[in-house]
Amino acid sequence: MVNIRDVAKRAGVSAITVSRVINNSGAVNSATRERVNQAIEELGYVPNTLAKSFRSKQTSLIALVLSDITNPFWTTIARGVEDTAEKNGFHVILCNTDENPEKEANYINVLLQRRVDGIIIASTINDKNRFLMLKRHALPCVLLDRRVDGFKCDTVVSDGREGARKMTEHLIRRGYHRIAIVAGPPTISTAQERVEGYCQALRENQVPIDEGLIVRGSYRQDNGYESVKQLLKSDPRPQAIFAGNNFIAVGALHAIRELGLRIPEDVALAGFDDIPQGTLISPALTVVSQRAYEMGVAAAQSLITRLSGKYRGKAREIVLATDIIIRESCGQVRERP
Repeated sequence: MVNIRDVAKRAGVSAITVSRVINNSGAVNSATRERVNQAIEELGYVPNTLAKSFRSKQTSLIALVLSDITNPFWTTIARGVEDTAEKNGFHVILCNTDENPEKEANYINVLLQRRVDGIIIASTINDKNRFLMLKRHALPCVLLDRRVDGFKCDTVVSDGREGARKMTEHLIRRGYHRIAIVAGPPTISTAQERVEGYCQALRENQVPIDEGLIVRGSYRQDNGYESVKQLLKSDPRPQAIFAGNNFIAVGALHAIRELGLRIPEDVALAGFDDIPQGTLISPALTVVSQRAYEMGVAAAQSLITRLSGKYRGKAREIVLATDIIIRESCGQVRERP
């Protein structure tokens, strides 16, 4: 394996000079720098960044732990994190938990062993004990999209409660009163907040809350499909379905069409999180849109200011607004047979 001494010999300089060129430190004239870089290229030398990290106690690595990287919401967030990290001299390690708490715990252990400088994480579970190890290792952490009760660290979230409230109110104003919500797991803060926003809108508009119309499950497409299929077989069936995320909305769409029902003539459909094909679906899907890229940027900036020492204060919470995008899938209420 090529080492720094081999590069020094090829370039006709000392190992210290090679180190200065690699780390861009100290005074090295342009001709010498060019010889060293040429030797590095000819020999295919790769600097030992791990050894450097032990000396500097920094690896310039940020871990981003997400729940499902197949979801466009999370990939957009990841882009925001990566763009911001790159501008500030950091690299990003991406981990995918598949909403599996055990997989998440394993990733945290591995990342601690790999000596990453900090972690941005969308937790699979609302349990502060999961993150006590990070505190013990003094590893900076930013919670992304999801809160963890009792764990104090910087947090970046959307105002999901208000987004769900506004969407439910929109459906009520369209004339719907039998509105079902298909939510994510009750152990995840976003799912609970969206149900709370839904219930708040019903109360504010004097619409009775029917627990039979509140379905909790996973944030997966199969949950949307199975839950909506059962809801639409009930009598009376819901007038409108509010899907708790974009994957649930896709599953709901399949269930509605499989049952031979029309959107919005037979049942209205709204979702939380936009999807790339949202405007291509016929009718186009009405959604609560989160500012995913901005969430990624904010999370990365929050972590980097901690790592750089620019901010050493108390834990911060950044709450981004949501937007209602009104399209065709909610229509206007009609008399049901």
